[in-house]
Amino acid sequence: MRRRKVKDDNMPLMEHIRALRKVLVVSAYGIALGSVLGWAFSDKIYEYLASPVLDLISVSFVTTTPMEPIMVKLKVSIVTGIVVALPILLWQLWSFILPALKQNEKKYLYIIVPSSLVLFVLGAAFGFYFVLPIGVKFLLFTGGSIPSTTMVTQSSYLSFLITFILVFGILFQLPVVLLLLIRMGIVRPQTLAKKRKWAFFGIVAVTMFVSPTPDVVTQFLMAGPVYLLYEISIWLGYIVVKNRDKALSAS
Repeated sequence: MRRRKVKDDNMPLMEHIRALRKVLVVSAYGIALGSVLGWAFSDKIYEYLASPVLDLISVSFVTTTPMEPIMVKLKVSIVTGIVVALPILLWQLWSFILPALKQNEKKYLYIIVPSSLVLFVLGAAFGFYFVLPIGVKFLLFTGGSIPSTTMVTQSSYLSFLITFILVFGILFQLPVVLLLLIRMGIVRPQTLAKKRKWAFFGIVAVTMFVSPTPDVVTQFLMAGPVYLLYEISIWLGYIVVKNRDKALSAS
């Protein structure tokens, strides 16, 4: 796929609109093709995604409306389509952003995009395989004093799962954002190191706000890895600054 050519530094408004339309159209085609593939395997995919609940004893999935099974199948297909088309989506997104950057900064996008993708996958995997089983077990079996049968609708669980994984994937983008700000000279690693205490409280506050579950256990499991990524970003930031200063001295 060819990258959009840059004619000048100040592209006309209509050219920006046409480029945005191209991004949306190509992305829509990619998601549509991926959704067709997802439709064929949607039942197996949902069964795998529902395994944290299916593994629990005395918990059953229920259907409350006639449209729920087909809508769940459609949502699973679309989510699968987005995952399958993710490389295309990222390429289209960054091909639209590239002309807004300086020529000497574009090379860093080839590091940012794969790093962002890897961190998103790691965050989603950490949330699904480690935090979700603990959070689901805590939520479903922390009830009142009256014994009751626990039943979960398919659509509500799918919505909960999408939000859960999306939050973890986004929070794991912290190193990419911080290192980009450090490379641009907006933030210094020394400043991040001095603000550790405030960063910790800020991360805890953010995780409490964006967490899809109200329990402290899930919020703690979410805040811990994010703060660890903050510390890693500080030490990587020193390397970025060192390489940047070396490049400036050479030029």
